[in-house]
Amino acid sequence: MKAAVVRAHGGPEALAFEANFPDPKPGEGDVIVAVKASSLNYHDVFTRRGMPGIRVPMPAIMGLDVAGEIACLGPGVSGWKKGDRVLVDPIVHGGLAELCKARAHQLIRIPDGVSFSDAAALPVAYGTALRMMTTNGHVAKGEKVLILGASGGVGVCCLQLAKLAGAEVIACAGTDAKAKRLMELGADKTINYIEKDFMKEVFAMYGKPTRRGAGTDQGVDVVVNYTGGDTWVNSLKTLKVGGRLLTCGATAGYAPTEDIRFIWTFELKILGSNGWMRTDIEKLLELVQSGKLKVLVDKVFKLEEAREALRVIEDREVFGKIVVAP
Repeated sequence: MKAAVVRAHGGPEALAFEANFPDPKPGEGDVIVAVKASSLNYHDVFTRRGMPGIRVPMPAIMGLDVAGEIACLGPGVSGWKKGDRVLVDPIVHGGLAELCKARAHQLIRIPDGVSFSDAAALPVAYGTALRMMTTNGHVAKGEKVLILGASGGVGVCCLQLAKLAGAEVIACAGTDAKAKRLMELGADKTINYIEKDFMKEVFAMYGKPTRRGAGTDQGVDVVVNYTGGDTWVNSLKTLKVGGRLLTCGATAGYAPTEDIRFIWTFELKILGSNGWMRTDIEKLLELVQSGKLKVLVDKVFKLEEAREALRVIEDREVFGKIVVAP
């Protein structure tokens, strides 16, 4: 089969297109899925580069989010048939190939009216966003929510979920063009964090948080920060008394300078979210099918263009999700 393969960690050149990679063979309880779409995530950038303390078996096929049609059933598989449209609850050896192997219990049926591309965009990014905003974050009507990196795959879903909950959203992006698209998606206010200091902008909008008197209402209720790095402390400073910082990653650095005085002084809550539950993905598919949630697929690349698809994510030239369609 054709596949985009990593045989050793490294830079962009480490991801190579191969025309004759061995086809996967189904074992007991396995299915082979003919891949129709696979979405990429920043996780794939880390996988290609290599992550300290995490061993990735080589050769590796990236693309955790996989949607397609069942091509073959292994022994012992029931309840499914060849041709069924399925989304795979993410796997390690993934979707940047014409075929992938998954366990039957990982399959989720794709509802009518939901495309392969839209389905593939959901698990890692949208699934984590749902867990962060709803399951753990409990974002509620009337709250003020600041979202950093709002134009990424996780960010565009966080924005929509916050609006569905009835919150006011301040979305941060690196260009005016992305900010405009975020407004069109439903953001109430935007901040270009390249041109302006987002912390000072929040202070101007909602006041500088303080524990004294009426000042306890100043600042925002929730900050979504999965970038880390030098945005971390300033994110804490924008939160009102009892505010919540929601995080699910650290694309700009996982060991930022910290100032824990703000955490105890303002009684802040730091809530981490790691992944999703199967029920989260099923809920997302229902929201997409009903039209309540939009899947933002920015670009669709051919399998031969997988290296360029990952570069677009690595260089942050994306609004929403990137999909590779074999």
